[in-house]
Amino acid sequence: MKDLFENNRAWVEEINRDHPGFFEQLSRQQKPEYLWIGCADSRVPANEIVGMLPGELFVHRNVANVVVHSDLNCLSVLQFAVDYLKVKHVLVVGHYGCGGVQAAVRNDKLGLIDNWLRHVQDAQSKHYKELQTIADEHELVDKVCEINVIEQALSVCQTTVIQDAWDRGQDVTVHSCIYGLKDGLLKNLGMSVGRTDQIYPLYKQAIQDLFDSQSA
Repeated sequence: MKDLFENNRAWVEEINRDHPGFFEQLSRQQKPEYLWIGCADSRVPANEIVGMLPGELFVHRNVANVVVHSDLNCLSVLQFAVDYLKVKHVLVVGHYGCGGVQAAVRNDKLGLIDNWLRHVQDAQSKHYKELQTIADEHELVDKVCEINVIEQALSVCQTTVIQDAWDRGQDVTVHSCIYGLKDGLLKNLGMSVGRTDQIYPLYKQAIQDLFDSQSA
């Protein structure tokens, strides 16, 4: 714990040096344009990946970046971000080599979390025919990581929060992205939806592109 407090003081000194008055301004309000829905993995720090300061990115994280329509925690974050903070972008961000996705693919028995990872398995099973041609486990896990991002982005688009926002003409776009642990780069998976009528055409195209790149 001593190291944490020392690191905190050093961080505050660095911020104050580079951005005088930053904390005073930050304490008065937050006006992020982005909501990041990502994995709880400690190797995927949202702000640092996209080079943003505190206050610029609203964040919700859970194991395997899952969006479930009965998860009041995630839905509350989404509603607050969209209805009150008026974010313009909702990013669903997975990452390659995700341990939660790996456990889902292997059907590991880990306890309570097995019920949560069932949602990843549901996403995987929707594309069983295409996935069964992948023999290498690492390649399979990474492909399911990509699929899971697109499926969870679809779930975000289907929520009443996003549907209501679009119905009233609010400018908010849902994006699907994935992060590479090996190179630190963020990749767009092609599903960026800003209207209800775009959902299924862009979803189908994003899924098709995933498997077209596999066979290329």
